[in-house]
Amino acid sequence: MVRDGYYYASGMVAAAAMVWWLAGAWLALAPLVLAVFFLQFFRDPERAVPSFAGAIVSPADGKVTDISTVYVSGTPHTRISIFLSIFDVHVNRSPIAGVVKAAEYRRGKFGNAMDAACADHNEQNIVTVEGEGQTVVFKQIAGLLARRIVFTKAVGDPVARGERVGLIKFGSRVDVLLRPEVLLHVKIGDHVRGGADVLAVGPAGAPAGELMAAEAGRG
Repeated sequence: MVRDGYYYASGMVAAAAMVWWLAGAWLALAPLVLAVFFLQFFRDPERAVPSFAGAIVSPADGKVTDISTVYVSGTPHTRISIFLSIFDVHVNRSPIAGVVKAAEYRRGKFGNAMDAACADHNEQNIVTVEGEGQTVVFKQIAGLLARRIVFTKAVGDPVARGERVGLIKFGSRVDVLLRPEVLLHVKIGDHVRGGADVLAVGPAGAPAGELMAAEAGRG
């Protein structure tokens, strides 16, 4: 459980107690239901992380809503978009083992996370992880309800594949940018689990692209 869940839930329980005392039990049900929701939303289950070389795991729980080709500085890359509903686990994890090479937080809009335009215009945090002979960029993207993006690592920090690196509150989206030579393991409509399900497998010694700088240039 992410500790934020206890903070939100305890506040709702306190509110329920106050409402119960002032107005009766029935009206206290609403904040109690919200307390249960917050405990469910901020859950943080343990995951069995794949250990084979080249595995690129999902950085988030959610539904794969788009797999498309985007051009970064004229070079094609595969973009996998994962939509997180309010019922999904919102803890984010590193797709690969390596080092955080860059992290850029951008202010922006809070549009519908299902809209393709949100990848460029919504508030987001763009993270580059380099290791295992490859570079993976993933974006923590705010949605209609999301008002806070948390990233707990700093540039230069080492990360393990599947390691917890942050959180998005509440509904949101995560995009993953991959080199075109990776072998995809998912399709549109699949539901993936952060840290546990493999999105793709990168070839050994795949070149480390300068994705972070190119992504910054797109903004």
